Amino acid sequence: MSDETVVLRFDEVSFEYQSNKKLLDEVDFSVRSGSRITLMGQNGAGKSTIFKLITNEANPLSGKISRTPNNATVALAHQVMPDEAKEMSVQEFFSTAFKEKQYNLDKQIKDIFKVVNLVNVPIDRKIKALSGGQQARVLLAYALIQNPDILLLDEPTNNLDQQGIEHLTGFLMLYEKTVIVISHDADFLNTFSDGVLYLDAHTQKIEQYSGNYYVVVEEIKNRVERENKLNARMQAQIKEKRAKSEVFAHKGGKLRGVAKRMREAAEEAEESIVQVRKEDKTIRDFTIPFQEFDIHFDGKIAELNSVGAFKDGLLVEKKINLVLRKNTHILIAGPNGIGKSTLLEKLSQRSGPSNRWVDNVVSGYYKQDFGNLDFDKTAYNTLLEVMEGPEDEHKIRASAASFLLDGKILASPVGALSEGQKGLLSFCRLMLMKPGLLILDEPTNHINFRHLPVIAKALDQYKGALIMVSHIPDFVAQIRIDEVIDLGEI
Repeated sequence: MSDETVVLRFDEVSFEYQSNKKLLDEVDFSVRSGSRITLMGQNGAGKSTIFKLITNEANPLSGKISRTPNNATVALAHQVMPDEAKEMSVQEFFSTAFKEKQYNLDKQIKDIFKVVNLVNVPIDRKIKALSGGQQARVLLAYALIQNPDILLLDEPTNNLDQQGIEHLTGFLMLYEKTVIVISHDADFLNTFSDGVLYLDAHTQKIEQYSGNYYVVVEEIKNRVERENKLNARMQAQIKEKRAKSEVFAHKGGKLRGVAKRMREAAEEAEESIVQVRKEDKTIRDFTIPFQEFDIHFDGKIAELNSVGAFKDGLLVEKKINLVLRKNTHILIAGPNGIGKSTLLEKLSQRSGPSNRWVDNVVSGYYKQDFGNLDFDKTAYNTLLEVMEGPEDEHKIRASAASFLLDGKILASPVGALSEGQKGLLSFCRLMLMKPGLLILDEPTNHINFRHLPVIAKALDQYKGALIMVSHIPDFVAQIRIDEVIDLGEI
């Protein structure tokens, strides 16, 4: 196929989950073979739904989606591992990628693991035994092993360390087929993107741009500024025409006809006002209050006397002597698969006989797959359950609004929210919880990059004890870190 061949086309495609929740309104766009496209849009706009429409997991309400020539093949690397896959072995999981039995599957798996830089993972290991970073690489490898004409990547850098991101970037730059990516990692996107599809949540339309990511973002910013200036001039003209029409109307006679024409001119001007894009909003500044203790509290939250790391598949314990106090910020470092998430999970459960915790300390846990949230509960009840004392509906709704969670989102079950909305819900929950200890496992995953400076500021100013894992150096650099525990050095 030549570079000019259209491999994917949307023709007047509309889609809605419910009659009152329209996501796409007669959307048109096309993607050329061999292009590398970023799919942009705010959290909950419907980016993942676009992917479901491309893979036929969802069907449009109207319009046509075509993959050419000869119904081009598609593979999707999901954001998170499906629950039903976690009980499978690596080999069993990859066997589901093919319609026909693959007699050289083991070799294919080992070869594709080299591509995603996934080492020392036996193919008979259970998926659920892998770390979050390893699962992210497995999901990527699962899509790549199918060698699709159209490769769809949904937040592919989530849970990847810097080495993994660099490896993925290099692969995508050399990939000869079509790639469409959803990601909030701006630097990653800018490295290889040659076009952008922008999904506007308010108009339910898609706009198509050429150029790398930063060029397009600047182009959109400049367009909004131009439209705002144009609207300001139009509003001034409308105000002037209406004022004059009022004057002429009161003078009577033939001037009433002039007043009528001026009112009509003002109405025409109002209709011609440019519909300015409502860009992604940024969450408001917030603070996570520190838990109130009694007067005898001496600042000590916990004593950590051992940590564990996986070396060659075996858990290795190391004795430490760390007193976790109020206003202490700890970063857990190490490569994917070393056991960072496992350590945070144990700390959240306060397991480990050698570790000691202060009575009544409240722990706030941001889990990277949101597995500590009840997906069947509404978002509202998820916030309500951490409130102190009687229900305060106004406080819950006002707090949620500051995280861009409106009434419809609060009424929805957690499982129906986008991954980005689950992340914002989790931060809102932590704010209402008032914890003495924050445990954060990859808190940037799924979060729009516009929100990250606000979140980093809140974490930097947090007065309690904080233990965090993050693979984003720029994010970590904005947060005061008092000590680093590198599990790779155990």
